[in-house]
Amino acid sequence: MQALGLIETLGFTTAVSAADAALKAANVRLVAVEKVIGVGGSLGVTIHLSGDVAAVNASVEAGKTEAQRVGKVISAHVIAKAHEDVTLKILSKYLLKKENTASESVIVSSTVDPLTKGNEHMSDTSPASPGTTDSTESNDSNDKPN
Repeated sequence: MQALGLIETLGFTTAVSAADAALKAANVRLVAVEKVIGVGGSLGVTIHLSGDVAAVNASVEAGKTEAQRVGKVISAHVIAKAHEDVTLKILSKYLLKKENTASESVIVSSTVDPLTKGNEHMSDTSPASPGTTDSTESNDSNDKPN
C-alpha cells in the first residue's frame, strides 16, 4: 500500500499550482481531484497524491509551499499507509481514470485502489494537461496529427 498525500486549497488556480509543484518535486501520482463549493460560495479543491512515503512527504511540502505563494492552503497532510476503506469508500468518487482519447473528459472510477502499485487505470497527469495520458509520449508542439 502506498502513502496518500492531500493538499486542500481555496480556488482552482491554487490547486493547479500545488499539483504542478508537487508532481515536479518527487515521483508521485495525482490520483484524485475533489472540488467542493464551500462557505460563502468559494471553491475548495483537494488534490490527492500517491507514492512512497518519502516522495509523498516531499511532494506535499513542495505543493503546499507553492499553493501558499499563489493563494490559500486550507490543509495539507500525509497518511503513510491509508486503510483500504479510506480509498474504496471515501475517495472512490474522486479517483481519476486514464482517458481513452484527448477529447474525452476525466472519468471517475469507484472500483480502483490508487494506493496499489502498478495500477494502469490511474492518470499520471496533472489537471493542467488533461489530454496527456502517458508521460513518455512526445509533447512537441510541432507534432501534427495525420
